Amino acid sequence: MKDKDFKNYYVDRDISWMYFNHRILKEAQKDNVPLLERLSFLGIYSNNLDEFFRVRMASLNRLLESADKSAKKEKEHLKSTIKTINKLNNIYSKEYTETTDDVFTQLEEHNIRLLNEEKLNDEQKQYIKDFYYDKLNGSTNPIWLENISEIGKLQDNRIYLIVKRTEKEDTFGKKPKTDYAIVKVPDSEFGRFIVLPPSDGYQNTIYLDDVIRFCLPLIFIGFKPSSFEAYSFKFTKDAEMEMDNDSDYGMLQLIAKGVNSRKRGEPVRIIYDKLMPKDMQKKIMARLNVEHLDAALPSGRYQNHKDLMKFPDFGHSELKFPKWKHVMKEEFLSKESILKQIREKDRFIHVPYHSFDAYIRVLREAALNPDVKEIKTTLYRLANDSKVVKALVCAARNGKKVTAVVELLARFDEKSNIKWSKRMQEEGINVIYGVEGLKVHSKLLYIGSKKGNIASIGTGNFHEGNAKVYTDYLMMTARKELVSEVDRVFDFINRPFSQPRFRELLVSPNSMKTKLLQLINTEIKNAKAGKEAWLKIKINHITERDMVEKLYEASQAGVRIDLLIRGNCSLVPGVPGISNNIRAVGIIDRYLEHSRIIIACNGGLPKYYIGSADWMPRNLLNRIEVYTPVYDLDMQRDLLRTVEYGLEDTCNGRLIDGKGNDMIQTIVDEKPFRSQEELYNAYL
Repeated sequence: MKDKDFKNYYVDRDISWMYFNHRILKEAQKDNVPLLERLSFLGIYSNNLDEFFRVRMASLNRLLESADKSAKKEKEHLKSTIKTINKLNNIYSKEYTETTDDVFTQLEEHNIRLLNEEKLNDEQKQYIKDFYYDKLNGSTNPIWLENISEIGKLQDNRIYLIVKRTEKEDTFGKKPKTDYAIVKVPDSEFGRFIVLPPSDGYQNTIYLDDVIRFCLPLIFIGFKPSSFEAYSFKFTKDAEMEMDNDSDYGMLQLIAKGVNSRKRGEPVRIIYDKLMPKDMQKKIMARLNVEHLDAALPSGRYQNHKDLMKFPDFGHSELKFPKWKHVMKEEFLSKESILKQIREKDRFIHVPYHSFDAYIRVLREAALNPDVKEIKTTLYRLANDSKVVKALVCAARNGKKVTAVVELLARFDEKSNIKWSKRMQEEGINVIYGVEGLKVHSKLLYIGSKKGNIASIGTGNFHEGNAKVYTDYLMMTARKELVSEVDRVFDFINRPFSQPRFRELLVSPNSMKTKLLQLINTEIKNAKAGKEAWLKIKINHITERDMVEKLYEASQAGVRIDLLIRGNCSLVPGVPGISNNIRAVGIIDRYLEHSRIIIACNGGLPKYYIGSADWMPRNLLNRIEVYTPVYDLDMQRDLLRTVEYGLEDTCNGRLIDGKGNDMIQTIVDEKPFRSQEELYNAYL
């Protein structure tokens, strides 16, 4: 396909991301989703958007600034992308406000009410005053606006109030004095919602922002009697320059490396109360040093809606998803050694349907078993109270040689990773801090034992918190060819400039992309020969241009391609003559779809793979990632069921069209089918 034609059927990664996040917003609009879960989806949408602007939009703006005359085409493309994102953001923002208002209106029908500072009865007013003197006093410290050179130097992604204090006229008729101050809302200390005494049959709560508004006369006590106005705002800073080697901007990225880092940390987006008077807006914008006002977005009274994920439930369990118990598979409850069972047959778990404690049992037994001499693992994200690390510490104390590869650049989890790295080093564990220039994103465990070595290869992080929300597979095997290659991946991490060959595993950046293309080429060859040819792929993101183009080529050759894609999708499915054999379905439900599964027809002898890599430039070129073949028939059947259930989902499966419409697929005269619920019931 010519490059000019290809661009017409390639959706920019960041525009595709906006479509994905909009699918989350659509989930918050569904009447059949419990109300408090709808609030949670609204919180997820808001949190995602904050991270997107901190990282991706900041990167796009930096790249645009770095562009010179030699990158004219790239610059025009960037301008167009940024313009489209801002347009979509404005449209979605209005939709978001309407959805939020609708959910809170419906909550009142269930006697849950959100009050503001003007709707309090006497008991509630006294409750807030007591709360201020008992807890809040001392945590609300105004800073006079005139003393702030740049607000942007303050912490971003926090809620601030700009307060206008106007002294009341005295008896001498002097013009009242007016001044301005900034107050940070201390939600990290007290939470965003304060539960109030019930009234009129309602259970009540109030934003901490409004508690501060009510308490302004107490906060500014000691000054002359005054009236107050307070309006909220927040700003998002440029978090970092993300070098993902996206081919769209390859030339620009090279140029950007030489750009002075003066823009790092400057605001890239400001959200403010649309009722804020113009004079106050100007003061904020001036102090934020904002040059481009298209980064300023008027919004509702409240910011940081991510806090809706923690909205008090007042015991209304009927307004939330029913609890699903994590199932412990029978073999992991057996008194027989789990290591012995793995040597007899491959084992697997599919979290969060299955309990992650099954994996912890493997680690604990390895830590105690005298036959085990060595444990190696990759750790990309670590829970604050990591049972995984505790098991590794136990192993080290029992004389095992333990190696942990910790990725310190796992964004937003750096603090936890650093804490546990120090702890592991103190316990004598050999901690390796990744590979320079390559993120270690693979999910691997190697257990060296006298009775036979064992490996675990997964699609998601060894993180107990994630394992309760993210859908991921972990395969545990004693197959010598697989286990020995897992061990060689650890050797590669130690010596990243070596060129080891892998016959079984697909490893990036070595040969994964080449082997994936070969896999698709086999289907193309079979289709052209009149044989059965298809691909079933479950993945988070597909944006790598060569992979997109190869899938288009396969579609045109007659290969039937079914995709389950949660997030970014640069493909445009269903285009006659281009992608009419491609169907893409995106699922947003109570669990975050995260597992990566590839199933290829292979001439009637299907090949199965699971692994850690999405089909993005960063995964295929800039990270150490691993896919493993799956040979166990039971696991193959389970993987096929997971993918096919997702493709059949008529409750939460949206047909991705490359234009952002993404309507839920429907099948006439058939009972609604919700894939996650059906999988859960199948595992019981």
